[in-house]
Amino acid sequence: MIAHLSGSVAAVAPDGAVIEVGGVGLLVQCTPATLAGLRPGERARVATSLVVREDSLTLYGFATDDERNVFELLQTASGVGPRLAQAMLAVLSPDALRRAVATEDLAALISVPGIGRKGAQRIVLELSGRLGAPGDGEPAVLSIAPGTAPQWQEQVRKGLVSLGWASREADQAIAAIEPDLNGGEPGEVTVAVALRAALRVLSGS
Repeated sequence: MIAHLSGSVAAVAPDGAVIEVGGVGLLVQCTPATLAGLRPGERARVATSLVVREDSLTLYGFATDDERNVFELLQTASGVGPRLAQAMLAVLSPDALRRAVATEDLAALISVPGIGRKGAQRIVLELSGRLGAPGDGEPAVLSIAPGTAPQWQEQVRKGLVSLGWASREADQAIAAIEPDLNGGEPGEVTVAVALRAALRVLSGS
């Protein structure tokens, strides 16, 4: 198992990044919040999970080991593959997922594109008691530097589009949440928080 990568960020795309390790560029699929903390040319460490299929080997990357561990646990539930598990972590933090499962908060789980009511009920049933209690994991704060508001907007837009929303819908959601984000201070905007707020707007919750 490849537990983590540590190297120079060669490139960042809407759904992944290339990290150069020992002269080899490795493509890692990441959530928008994780990508927000990566900068081309800078060194980075990402926790990883290798998903092996008959026709592919795919590395998924995460800001913390806790996110990686939750990603792997989510896939033990029926009907949850790596793409859906990644989408769940794009919408909900590990602690939010723990809380949703522990309290049987189906609405929170249904806010993830690709999860319906029956799927949410199955996830709660199969993962109850297995994700741990809220607060058990390590915190992950990935913030955009001051003065780069357009960058967080673009990260959130790319994240929403990768989750299946149209660009126009993404732009409308960003416009709706921007005035309320941390008192409107651009330098304090956290991509993960902004993405989740936009998803709440789009899901009508």
